[in-house]
Amino acid sequence: MTQLGAVFRPQLPPERLRDIARLADDSGLEQLWLWEDCFREGGVSTAAAALAWSERVRIGVGLLPVPLRNVAITAMEVASLHRMFPGRAIVGVGHGVQDWMGQVGARVESPVTLLREYLDALRALLRGERVSVEGRYVRLDDVALDWPPVEAVPVFAGATGPRSLRLAGEAADGTILTASTSADGLRRARRLVDEGRESAGRTDPHQVVVYLLAATGVDAAARLRAELADEGLADVPDLGVTGDAGAVAKAVERLAEAGADTVILQPTGDEPDPEGFVRFVAEEVRPLVS
Repeated sequence: MTQLGAVFRPQLPPERLRDIARLADDSGLEQLWLWEDCFREGGVSTAAAALAWSERVRIGVGLLPVPLRNVAITAMEVASLHRMFPGRAIVGVGHGVQDWMGQVGARVESPVTLLREYLDALRALLRGERVSVEGRYVRLDDVALDWPPVEAVPVFAGATGPRSLRLAGEAADGTILTASTSADGLRRARRLVDEGRESAGRTDPHQVVVYLLAATGVDAAARLRAELADEGLADVPDLGVTGDAGAVAKAVERLAEAGADTVILQPTGDEPDPEGFVRFVAEEVRPLVS
């Protein structure tokens, strides 16, 4: 069965998260995803709060920008979340938006090299290994977690370009794709991920998560068009969906058929009723998605 979720957009103030996390939990939503967009809300702090305010819904962070975070700190944070809330946190890492990384003095010459080194070190630390590495960007000297996760923790990587997608297949346990990914784009991405997996000799499961921009209500089409235009995607075909639960469910099914294991419905940044959107996803769309 395709997993389904919704995004708490960081355009909302963080004090709105408590009610939405509780609503997601009570309504039966499977996953609620958060973003660490500069310069809005911290991904780990909001994830910890959402997990504490809920009982069963899984909380995703997509994604933590690796130039901003020492890999040992990320390992400590992820391990702590999984020790306190076993199996409920989903954490992805990625390059981050390069302009934002430049604003804070963290932009690197080779984002792909950094992400490769980071993924290797992060996954090893979360396995409880003692790690020493002297990479181009990642340097650890005899580092091990005192409190590693009790069970295996999948590490997801956000990726868009061909090199990053192949790297996700090689070095991550899952891939996160943005809402600029059409069904055809998803098929291409899945092929590149599989190329990376084959080159690394990996046969373990690899989950693909994709965001789907969605809007419902009387002004849905106008809001969707405006958001795509703001993102420079107005001329890209087959992005986003508007309409009732049936229309949204069909768009979810198209992505599932193209290779998505999880589809996360992303409201527009100006969604007038975020709580209503979560309820719509959980109570109206979910029953229509197989």
